[in-house]
Amino acid sequence: MTSHPASSPSPQKPIASGEPVNASLIPLLHTNRLTLRAHQLTDLESASIMWSDPDVVKHIGGSPRSPSEVWTTIQRGFGCWHLLGYGFWVITDITTGEFLGEIGFLEGLRDIIPPHAGTPEAGWCLAKHAWGKGFASEALASVVAWADTQLSCPETTCIIDLDNLASAKVATSNGYRFTRNAQLNGEHIATYSRRRGGSDQGA
Repeated sequence: MTSHPASSPSPQKPIASGEPVNASLIPLLHTNRLTLRAHQLTDLESASIMWSDPDVVKHIGGSPRSPSEVWTTIQRGFGCWHLLGYGFWVITDITTGEFLGEIGFLEGLRDIIPPHAGTPEAGWCLAKHAWGKGFASEALASVVAWADTQLSCPETTCIIDLDNLASAKVATSNGYRFTRNAQLNGEHIATYSRRRGGSDQGA
C-alpha cells in the first residue's frame, strides 16, 4: 500500500492560548548558521509538514504523523523542560528564521530492551529541504555542549535505526559511541551513548 503524507493543519481560527509560563527559561542557542529556540504556536504547520513526509520518518518509526500527533509531541517537549530541565528546540536558519527541524533530549520511558530509562535521550529530525548541509551535526554539537554544562547526568544516549547511516554518522561525529543492539516495539535498533564532556569511550 502506498503511503500518503498527512495533510498540514488548516485551523479555522488560531489556537487559543494564555500567557506562556516560563517559556523564556528554555535556553536560546546559536551556532554559525543556526538558532535553536523554544517551540512556538506558529511552528505547528512546519513541523506537521516535516513529520508527514514518508522520507523523513522512514527511520523514525516509519509512519507519517498527523498534526494532532505532532501537537502532542510539542506539548510533551515543553513538559520535559518544566519537569526535567531539558527538552527539545526548534532548529532555524540564523539569518532567515526558516524552520529546519527539531533537536533535543527527552525521557521517553520507552519499552526498550535493555532499558535506558533515567538517561536523557538525544533525538533530532530535519525537514527534507535541510538535508545534506551539515545542519544536524552542527545543531547536535550545540546541544551536547549545552548538556555538558547544564545537566548533572554522567552520560546521554540516543537510539538509531540500523539502516540510518546518516544519523549514525551525526552521532559519532559528536562523541556518541555504539553501545549495543536493542529492541523497541519488536524492531532491532542501535543504541549509542556519550559521556559527559565527550570523553573517549572506545569503539
